[in-house]
Amino acid sequence: MDIGDWYQKRFEFEGQKIATAGSCFAQHIGRNLRKCGFDYLDTEPAPEAFPAERALDFGYGMYSARYGNLYTSRQLLQLIKRAFGQFSPAEQYWEKDGGVVDPFRPTLEPEPFSSVRELMALQKSHLEAVVELFQTADVFVFTLGLTETWEARKDGAVFPLCPGTAGGRYDDKSYAFRNLTSAEVRGDMEEFISIVRRINPNIRLFLTVSPVPLMATATQQQVAVATMHSKSVLRAVAGELYQDHGFVDYFPSYEIITSPFMKGYFFQPDAREVSPHGVDHVMSVFFSQHVPPGAGAQQGATTPRAQTDHLERAEAARLEQVKCDEELLNSFGDN
Repeated sequence: MDIGDWYQKRFEFEGQKIATAGSCFAQHIGRNLRKCGFDYLDTEPAPEAFPAERALDFGYGMYSARYGNLYTSRQLLQLIKRAFGQFSPAEQYWEKDGGVVDPFRPTLEPEPFSSVRELMALQKSHLEAVVELFQTADVFVFTLGLTETWEARKDGAVFPLCPGTAGGRYDDKSYAFRNLTSAEVRGDMEEFISIVRRINPNIRLFLTVSPVPLMATATQQQVAVATMHSKSVLRAVAGELYQDHGFVDYFPSYEIITSPFMKGYFFQPDAREVSPHGVDHVMSVFFSQHVPPGAGAQQGATTPRAQTDHLERAEAARLEQVKCDEELLNSFGDN
């Protein structure tokens, strides 16, 4: 715990409108930013009087809009293109249990939508919220999670889950597995940067890489080998973007959690999920540079652990929950 010098901030968070997106681990970052008083952007909040304990089940509060988990660079790129009318996927819905789900947010709500019309109305409202997000955010926090994805052969649209796991039906003629290369991830991120900076010239990017290993892989590799490949690609690209763009910062949550000298201390007993004290330690490193509003620098940052000490245990546990679509993959295949 005494190891220091992990991170030196490149730009300020205080006084900035901050938006978040990415893989499951990014939910911890957004939650702690809100909790510590930063100006956290939520362009698609839960309706008034919506039960707080059900918010996560319906995708509220996960991120700055209800796009769910964005695991890959390709998902992020296609999201901004869809929001600004630069890409219209041929596949607009998947059938499931007598209703329909959004292919790009298939686990958004516990039950399928009753009609395509209802789904499309909510999708339109969602994309309008995404437009507002990218137009108004000062800092966009994005956690790179995976390189593996599934795409429609017809137009290259990518999905957060393989068709058939949370809706729709898998068909080799319609879908293909893709494991994005480092060049493809870099190309996606550079194109995203080009688009978002045209929309919002002063927006800055804050990148992290998720330390959570893959639950399953669609490659022929053992899953630990596939994890190392995927994380290495993502970490290399994040480093290149940091080196080449002064408006991009990189925060080493991946390294803090997974470095060998940490001896797996920050993982749950399943050796996959990051423990609450692991999240707290990562955020304490972050808050040592980005002091929460109202916390005097001479007194030190108010860390999430210090705050949760004042909460009931049950409430603290609820606040640490994340919604991770990838858990569904554990039911498919042997890898």
